[in-house]
Amino acid sequence: MELKYPFELQELPYAYEALEPYIDVETMHIHHDRHVKTYNDNLNNALKDHEDLQGLSLEQLMKELPKIPEAYRTPIKNNAGGVYNHNFYFSILSPDSKGAVVGELKEAIDKVFGSFDNFKEEFKKNALGRFGSGWAWLVVDDKKELKIISTANQDSVLELGYVPIIVIDVWEHAYYLKYQNKRADYVDQWFHVVDWDMANQKYLDAIK
Repeated sequence: MELKYPFELQELPYAYEALEPYIDVETMHIHHDRHVKTYNDNLNNALKDHEDLQGLSLEQLMKELPKIPEAYRTPIKNNAGGVYNHNFYFSILSPDSKGAVVGELKEAIDKVFGSFDNFKEEFKKNALGRFGSGWAWLVVDDKKELKIISTANQDSVLELGYVPIIVIDVWEHAYYLKYQNKRADYVDQWFHVVDWDMANQKYLDAIK
């Protein structure tokens, strides 16, 4: 994501209703047009007086967070994380999902987790185990191996040195209109709209 200041709200790569019935159109409008826009606007506001940071891409901002002075690090961290995580989340979804992992990523998942069903079970457990708001991720670590992790609030895996492959948003605003408190149902349905072709390509890029 080579996005730089001033950051602009990224358009969805599909229609708002395209992920129905798994993710409803009203949630997509509120999630993207309100929540992500707020993070985007707040990030620009947090950076407006810091010209030394304005030339950094969104990814560079996340990776350079420890070097940003503590006095103004938090609003940049929270809002850059909000923009990056949400952009990644929306980009990894597709109305044309195959519904199951493909390619070299499938081989890697079978090797690490035993099967795609085992992986889904572990991923769901991770998503449900995140207390409060946050994210569940499939990532590639510094040994080029797959692992499942979760992050809180708007923390990003980039801060931890991982390469993201897929992510699910488990903040309540991502699912509450349709699924209410049933996060488990949301996770089950979310698997139907993961863009596994894109996930496979991200995996291939990560292990080069």
